[in-house]
Amino acid sequence: MVNSVRQKRTRYKLKKVTNRKRLTVFRSNNHIYAQIINDDKGITLASASSIEKIFRENKHSKKELAEKIGIEIAKRSINNGIKEVAFDKGKYKFHGLIKILAEAARGAGLNF
Repeated sequence: MVNSVRQKRTRYKLKKVTNRKRLTVFRSNNHIYAQIINDDKGITLASASSIEKIFRENKHSKKELAEKIGIEIAKRSINNGIKEVAFDKGKYKFHGLIKILAEAARGAGLNF
């Protein structure tokens, strides 16, 4: 996978400043994905995406899906005992679907 300059800069700064678990977001043309990653062990602790059955059953707009995925990733991470994360927006600017997902996760109890 080719990393963009913005993505490298974002990840470098996150890993340098904090040792929290990382909430990373990926957005394709059709779907949106979110994962909580432990960088020390290199494993995914929780994940949520728009391709899961609970999100595919009802027709939602992309904005509604982003909000629901933000709430779901917050629920799953809190159930695993993770309340503080570092938000990794990756190669995306912090607006649109990425911002909606982040604000929904904050509203559901994640701190970042």
